[in-house]
Amino acid sequence: MNALQAIRALGPIDIRSVWRDSLLRWMFALALGLGFLLRWGIPPLSVKLANDYSFDLVAYYPLVMSMMLPTLPILVGVIIGFLLLDERDDRTLSALQVTPLTLRGYLIYRLTLPIVLSVVLTLAVFWIADLVIVGAGQLLVAAVAAGLLAPIFALFLAGFANNKVQGFALSKANGVITIPPLAAWFVDEPWQWLFGIVPTYWPIKTFWQLQAGASDWGLYLAIAIVFQLGVMWLLVKRFEFVMRR
Repeated sequence: MNALQAIRALGPIDIRSVWRDSLLRWMFALALGLGFLLRWGIPPLSVKLANDYSFDLVAYYPLVMSMMLPTLPILVGVIIGFLLLDERDDRTLSALQVTPLTLRGYLIYRLTLPIVLSVVLTLAVFWIADLVIVGAGQLLVAAVAAGLLAPIFALFLAGFANNKVQGFALSKANGVITIPPLAAWFVDEPWQWLFGIVPTYWPIKTFWQLQAGASDWGLYLAIAIVFQLGVMWLLVKRFEFVMRR
């Protein structure tokens, strides 16, 4: 079964699964709601901070928006991770292994879908928020780099959570790794690179360099892709091990 057939077969099932689960529907709404919250909330806050405390929040808009790069893929990854948990608990994945769609083919579909969704959501949220000036091509590059985080988080939930309750607890803990890049903004290189142990740092750093017009953004993009693909490979192996138990 090729990729197009997998989309036709599994796509409608995924849509129904998300629509039936209020938590998953809420996560999609939250992703788009963040864009409107930034658009309507940050500019008035900037004015208040400037008038009352002489603090220039506008200078930190790139930092504020860069945090959307891991946040949106994490939300998408959680949704896909919950779908994986449901299908694992329902033994749907075990049944797939005797169909033309192999487990490996299923994973390719499952890991590609969240990347596409993350990129679309990221572009939409940045367009809605309209807080930073960044070219469409540059934003697309940053969105793709960050989009790889979505399958990573999906695989993490599916590989380490025994059920959706544990998955929800792990999803809340996952948000912690979006914090280190906040601190990295205030640290000079090369010390800033110490934060690179966290996979969310490299897509964010790529965006910072693109937004600043730096010429070395390609280096950070390459590191982001290689690092995340390595983490993804390890998590795929973990998921396959769990499925064989």
